[in-house]
Amino acid sequence: MTEAAMTGVRVHPHGLCESTDVGDGTRVWAFAHVLPGARIGRDCNICDGAFVESRAVLGNNVTVKNGTLVFDGVTCEDDVFLGPNVLFTNDLRPRAHIKKAGDALETTLVRRGATLGAGTVVVCGTEIGSYAFAAAGSVITRSVPAHAFVAGNPAVVKGWVCACGARLSDDLSCPECGTRHERTPDGLKAV
Repeated sequence: MTEAAMTGVRVHPHGLCESTDVGDGTRVWAFAHVLPGARIGRDCNICDGAFVESRAVLGNNVTVKNGTLVFDGVTCEDDVFLGPNVLFTNDLRPRAHIKKAGDALETTLVRRGATLGAGTVVVCGTEIGSYAFAAAGSVITRSVPAHAFVAGNPAVVKGWVCACGARLSDDLSCPECGTRHERTPDGLKAV
């Protein structure tokens, strides 16, 4: 990044941020690498050893913890939390002798406020709904509904969570903040 483009962006001396499309307040820590062309929003935190490829998009206030790999075709909306060593894929049939780029790669969308716990693997072509929560070690092989709590390999819905992160009661209300939820075709929404 040029000095003028770095206004409001902090890159650790041992971090590498080659993108010029990085929002104010974003921090790129040691040994993290953001490739040219990656789009990074405001106030993101890209921790040690993370990798963000050139056609990845991170919204505002996204946390990318240590060792997380965000490849081409992955879009994370605002307020997404990617735990340590989260891994996204972008090719359902990878072969070393077949080079794919751009539109030939599958996409993944992580909606606003979703959390992917440590070591989650996300198979491409999926959508993770708003405020969904994947337990550590989950393997996401299909789309996850909004507000769903998923776990396992393959990840399955085990319950529902509020935007505040608390598990919802059977009546879909939050015991922590009192927010009530209702079912929608895409999962749940706060009412």
